[in-house]
Amino acid sequence: MKKNIDELKAMAVQIRRDIIEMLTESGSGHPGGSLSAVEILTALYFSKMNIDPSKHRDSNRDRFVLSKGHAAPVLYSALARRGYFDPAELKSLRKLGSILQGHPSMSLVPGVDMSTGSLGQGVSAAVGMAIAGKLDKKSYRVYTLLGDGELEEGEVWEATMAAAHYKLDNLTALIDNNGLQIDGFNSEVMGVDPIPEKFRAFNWNVIEVDGHSFEEILNALDEAEKCKGKPTAIVCRTVKGKCVSFMENECSWHGSAPNKEQCAIALKEIGGEE
Repeated sequence: MKKNIDELKAMAVQIRRDIIEMLTESGSGHPGGSLSAVEILTALYFSKMNIDPSKHRDSNRDRFVLSKGHAAPVLYSALARRGYFDPAELKSLRKLGSILQGHPSMSLVPGVDMSTGSLGQGVSAAVGMAIAGKLDKKSYRVYTLLGDGELEEGEVWEATMAAAHYKLDNLTALIDNNGLQIDGFNSEVMGVDPIPEKFRAFNWNVIEVDGHSFEEILNALDEAEKCKGKPTAIVCRTVKGKCVSFMENECSWHGSAPNKEQCAIALKEIGGEE
């Protein structure tokens, strides 16, 4: 599947609507960092990745690891809309007995390649997958999405060092650089800048993009695939809570679900079909 830009934009609207609706239904979850990553996951799942929902354990498939596991709503919507499971299942988010728990589980959800939630561990698993691909002489690529607040975890940099050491050019890490985490601005909690320079210092190929521009994201993913001998980090400048005015750049919406009134306002701002 390779959708054109207009189709990708329409899918991004649908995914944002899913995020708001499922979080309103569940009464809990993480809207801010899910909304900021919509274009990134839409580009991966609907244009770039070599995947087949009917063969979700195919050993030759591309892998995706949501290292910022709390942003599960955006991953669940992308998987459902890509055909891994019925979109009606999205309304069961965080409910007892649902496959869609607060953090993604590879044993429960078709299409989830790694169970994540504890920050730093997802990118570490992605490095392991990329090493396995090299050892097995497989052509698949591994993609992982990190939050910028997640970069405060020391384990991230151990994984980053290992990826460069083993020349994992089959690995691409995308950083959702929205500048906020649960307790406030990264710059106030624990400064992580300059992010691009840090990855370059660890001998990664680094590309900086507007994380809400499909053209820039897709061009960067193509460039990453052409890079040989080193892994690629795509630093995506994003807005936490993107497309919902009262959520944008507000850390209070990192882990708070909208009520029904707020849901209606958010859906109107996002647009798309009612």
